[in-house]
Amino acid sequence: MARVWLIRHGESESNAGLPGGEPGASALTELGRRQAVEIADSLAEPPRLIVTSPFLRARQTAEPTIERFPGAVCEEWPVQEFTFLGELHGQVTTTATRKPYTEAYWSRADPHHAVNGAESFAALFARTQEFLARLGEREPGPIAVFTHGLFIRAVMWSLLTGTTTPDSEAMRGFRAFADTYVVPNGNITELRYTPGTRVPRMVVPLASRFADR
Repeated sequence: MARVWLIRHGESESNAGLPGGEPGASALTELGRRQAVEIADSLAEPPRLIVTSPFLRARQTAEPTIERFPGAVCEEWPVQEFTFLGELHGQVTTTATRKPYTEAYWSRADPHHAVNGAESFAALFARTQEFLARLGEREPGPIAVFTHGLFIRAVMWSLLTGTTTPDSEAMRGFRAFADTYVVPNGNITELRYTPGTRVPRMVVPLASRFADR
């Protein structure tokens, strides 16, 4: 039985309410950097593989783990955050200024809606399926995946419901799930799977002892 640790990045400047531009450019705060170190220290055994999102905050969170386990293979996979507000791309915004656009997007409940280079909800779930399939192809050994809150929720919801190609009703269901399934910065959720199988099974999430400190 192989294990996968889904690790949400440490606190980012965007999480702290600071203004930011491109979705992948938000860096860690000082708290986020401390969380990254504690994530590395909390892993009880060396990962065989360390996977990072291409987004800066996830790569920065992975750095202490990469330093602690130099023998691990490091790869970048498309496990980046779901970015759906294409109309705001190129603008400097905060969580507060994005809120009405976010509410309008989810109220629309169109899984294929995407503008100005944003990702559609259907495309997000295609990424979760590709991710799960890719895990099944790997050799046994712990895999540490440094990723993002909505992506982790999408993976978990896909496993819970079996959803692979969401419609409007499924999109509304995911929004309700995402609002209640808390994934703090620095949280570690463990999956287990048998190599060669497509879909891992969930185990109880391992909440980081330092999350949100």
